[in-house]
Amino acid sequence: MYSRLICIAGAILIFSLPSLSQTPAQTPVAISAPTVANREVPAKSIPVPSTVSSQMQAIIAQPLRNNWDKPPTTPEGWKQLADSIATNVAPQIPAMADRMGVKIEPSTINGVRTYTITPNTIAKENKNRLAIHVHGGCYVLNPREASLPEAIFMAGFAHMKVISVDYRMPPEAYYPAALDDAMTVYKAQIKSIKSKNIAVFGSSAGGALTLEMMLRAKQENLPMPGAIAPGTPMSDVTKKGDTFQTNAMVDNVLVSPDGFCDAATLFYANGHDLKDPMLSPVYGDVHGFPPAIFTSGTRDLLLSNTVRMHRALRQAGTEATLQVFEGQSHAQYYRDDRIPEVREAFEEIATFFNKHLGK
Repeated sequence: MYSRLICIAGAILIFSLPSLSQTPAQTPVAISAPTVANREVPAKSIPVPSTVSSQMQAIIAQPLRNNWDKPPTTPEGWKQLADSIATNVAPQIPAMADRMGVKIEPSTINGVRTYTITPNTIAKENKNRLAIHVHGGCYVLNPREASLPEAIFMAGFAHMKVISVDYRMPPEAYYPAALDDAMTVYKAQIKSIKSKNIAVFGSSAGGALTLEMMLRAKQENLPMPGAIAPGTPMSDVTKKGDTFQTNAMVDNVLVSPDGFCDAATLFYANGHDLKDPMLSPVYGDVHGFPPAIFTSGTRDLLLSNTVRMHRALRQAGTEATLQVFEGQSHAQYYRDDRIPEVREAFEEIATFFNKHLGK
């Protein structure tokens, strides 16, 4: 045996190494389970990072979401909450559409409510392309105009036509209504547009639905789209994942794994097994998925959901990119089109789509 000295940051570490005559097979290393399972973290104050734009600092500095721990307890209560959100968002849409240079047209596709968002100027490379958007809101929030901001940003920043699916939600319809409606729209589009010219995107529940659509497409032997962009997806609603704990009470949107979004998902699932890949796609077979770009933030409660899903695709041999933004909580990369980080996020996605979609 001999020893080696290593100096790291002023400290000298002494390692005893086996002699050169010993082989690895002769020196097995026993790995035992940790004696302490949980890490005790002292209470601390977390400052707003100075490493982001002033506009994003203002969002990061906001207090925890109102009533995050007081979700509705009746179907009527959930509907009232969803309606109130839509009522508050609707007046903001015209100015947003004007800033982004897009036109919005409500319609239906095979009975499914949709909005078509068309840029005033469509990029030359996007003339024959389409993006299908599935909105977030924990499967029960953001109906009607409240579903539109993310779709507007994609259409405006990418200069690409977008169809946003205003899917049915409880109490109108429960699992799997949202997925069924999104697939109805996708099937309708691939009749007239090459599947490789189509992108699918969405955040939160919309990110999960994007992934669930790919699983359903595999089940039904449908052609895959050219690319997908699942933003901070609810890819494991069984609440597994490290940042459900490390970012609890740090994320000022979702706040806690036991908050309103968990209650909303249970309401939508209506007793269905939460580990079903059509609710928790991280447990599905993702082989054959199209190229994907994931987005999250360092304070996002669902950062681990995003990371685990990204790794699942990489392990399956799919090209997948992960962009993580400094200081952001859940889905704050589409909070306001006037924020530099928001433009950056959507331009990254647009570049990814342009690389992978057909012409």
